[in-house]
Amino acid sequence: MSYQVKELLLPDGGSPYAEWFVSLDAMAAAKVSVAAARMEQGNLSNVKWFRGIGEYRIDWGPGYRIYLAKNGLKIIVLLGGGSKKHQQEDIDQAVELWEDYRRRKSQMQKGK
Repeated sequence: MSYQVKELLLPDGGSPYAEWFVSLDAMAAAKVSVAAARMEQGNLSNVKWFRGIGEYRIDWGPGYRIYLAKNGLKIIVLLGGGSKKHQQEDIDQAVELWEDYRRRKSQMQKGK
C-alpha cells in the first residue's frame, strides 16, 4: 500500500515539519528525505505508534525522529521532527499539533 505524504499546515500557513527540515545539514536532510520516500512507498517498519501518532526512527547521527499521523487510509501527515535528545518534548508537541488539527477538521466538517 502506498501513501500520500503531506506536511501539516497551521492556520497561519506555517509547517512545523518544514521548519525543522530546513534546519538540518545536507546529510541529515538526505536521510530524512529517504525516510519520507519510504513512507510514501508504504514502508512503515521503522514507525512506532503511540498516543495517536507515529515516530519514524532514523538510526543515524543523533537519532533523528519524524513525527507523523495517519489521516484516513492513504494519507500520512508529517507533524515535525527532532532527535533522541529532545524526544519527549518533540512527542508532546506532535501530539498537541495532531489533536489541534483534528479539532479544526471536525469544526470545518460541522460548518463552523
